[in-house]
Amino acid sequence: MDYIKAFLCGGIFCIIGQILIDKTPLTPAKILVSYVTAGVILSAVGLYQPLAEWAGAGATVPLTGFGHLLAKGVKKAVAEQGLLGAFTGGATAAAGGITAAVFFGFLVALLCKAKPKS
Repeated sequence: MDYIKAFLCGGIFCIIGQILIDKTPLTPAKILVSYVTAGVILSAVGLYQPLAEWAGAGATVPLTGFGHLLAKGVKKAVAEQGLLGAFTGGATAAAGGITAAVFFGFLVALLCKAKPKS
């Protein structure tokens, strides 16, 4: 059942993104930023954590989950460090994921030969 919940939640996020790409003048970059911002906002008002608990990876893996992770990190750091935590908490919370993305991106760049678009 967990797989079905994750698939449904992730699929709904994908459907919304595809509709935004097809039906609005928004660029993919603006949509991606909107997803991260939506994750932060939904986390701030307390709606994203219950979704993440219900859907598991279907809610934590997409970009909205990254926004949720940033918001959780900031909230924790502000509680521990005060105002300085507002600037450091998000990066600290997401450091593992960012490091993995850079590492695996570099690894793929080493293994694959880039080709110019024609």
